[in-house]
Amino acid sequence: MRMLIDLSFPLEPFNTMVKKGTASQLIDRVMADIKPEAAYFAERGGKRGGILIVDVPDPSKVPAIAEPFFLLFNASVEFHVVMTPDDLAKSGLDDLGRKWGG
Repeated sequence: MRMLIDLSFPLEPFNTMVKKGTASQLIDRVMADIKPEAAYFAERGGKRGGILIVDVPDPSKVPAIAEPFFLLFNASVEFHVVMTPDDLAKSGLDDLGRKWGG
């Protein structure tokens, strides 16, 4: 299942990692392990943050995605199911509207 992973990094310990020159190495290591379809890093609510698109084949894989961010960066991690336009087209949305729309 395709998921959007929303990341928010507190200033610490990330500031210390940047000053030590280890932040990029750790991010690269996590990205190599997770292998996201897409990854974007930007300011999020006044903090460092990022958005990843990841295929999560099974719910048991969620900890393998979240724990590196929790343990290395003390990050907040949110998971959101996302669909491509093709996924949405296959969803039966019109039928659901007729069934539940009154």
